[in-house]
Amino acid sequence: MNSNHYIKSIELLRKASSTNGFLASALDISNYKRVWSRDGVICGLAALASGDDELIKTFEKTIHTLAAHQHEIGTIPSNVAFKGKKVEVSYGGLAGRVDAVTWFIIGVCQLAHYKQDHQIVETYKSHIDKCLAMLNAWEFNNKHLMYVPLSGNWADEYITDGYVLYDQLLRLWALKSYNHFENNKDISNKIIAIEEQLYINFIGDSDSDKFHPRAYEAMDKKSYLPASFSPSGYKTQYDAFANSLFVMLDLGTQELRENIISYSQNLLSKTRLKVLPAFWPPVMEEDEEWNLLKDNCKYEFRNFPYEFHNAGSWPMVNGFYGLALAHMGHDNIAQELLKNVNRLNEQKEFSFYENFHTKTGEPIGVPKCAWSAAGAVILHQTLINNFKILVD
Repeated sequence: MNSNHYIKSIELLRKASSTNGFLASALDISNYKRVWSRDGVICGLAALASGDDELIKTFEKTIHTLAAHQHEIGTIPSNVAFKGKKVEVSYGGLAGRVDAVTWFIIGVCQLAHYKQDHQIVETYKSHIDKCLAMLNAWEFNNKHLMYVPLSGNWADEYITDGYVLYDQLLRLWALKSYNHFENNKDISNKIIAIEEQLYINFIGDSDSDKFHPRAYEAMDKKSYLPASFSPSGYKTQYDAFANSLFVMLDLGTQELRENIISYSQNLLSKTRLKVLPAFWPPVMEEDEEWNLLKDNCKYEFRNFPYEFHNAGSWPMVNGFYGLALAHMGHDNIAQELLKNVNRLNEQKEFSFYENFHTKTGEPIGVPKCAWSAAGAVILHQTLINNFKILVD
């Protein structure tokens, strides 16, 4: 990232800062003028990476806002809106947002690790413990993988549901981050149990019983982990965010992680924008899953092929893929990816669009999107200043 790109990214994060935390966009568009859990924590990671005191203070406010509006049963708000004296708290629309809970835990622990202050974890310990109890309850069958509803995470209008890889990995990251401070035997055992179930059901790397053995055996195995599975079978789309997290968390074998990178690079090389689409391949009108996709929207349909979650390209997601590349020692490839992310963010006078049409390259969605800047900042500081995210 040249100095101008970095300056513009930091400027946007400052504009998206409020007295209650990071807003999803610096513009008052739709429901983006809210403090969101996942957006806020990802912007918070960028704040820590930047070392900017004011941005770090905004991250602290973000965490405080989310904790202050935790539901009594343990769920963390998907977002909180402040409208004068009126506060609107949402835990999800058509379905609750599972990843709001895990991102909150990750955020608290990343902040404490950066500041080398265990007291931050202690301050939010009661909140985190309620979160962990909620995550356990979401297993339903007590077999160590959470069951996530359709629309239950950031890809809220996509087709993944059930045992969604992305959400299992976020939970694992949250537990490892928390246990970095707690060193708790029960948490350690839970981490081992979750990892084992991931290996059994997503990789097949075990003789133990799979949740859905018939569906697993029928699945066309790829050089990456499938996006999700449920009682109806596996959804084998490539999930760039989830597979990046898998590599970042140093899971599986070295060979599997390199296979994921190889598949990702091959896919990236064939795209117009030279960045990864969020999911691949796109769901097309003639596909069996099209009806599930087109009906999964509350207001208007946005997931046309190559757009939004349906194989659209997101700067934020590519920031995390860059972290996976750096984790594997592929700094040169990550540097090239960062240049391509910058080209997206600088379009239309640094509009930092939410995502891009993978086939045409056209910007889509909300401009001045804070986490589009955040993804670039985190990757820049990782490559230039050796910023380290806590992953264990």
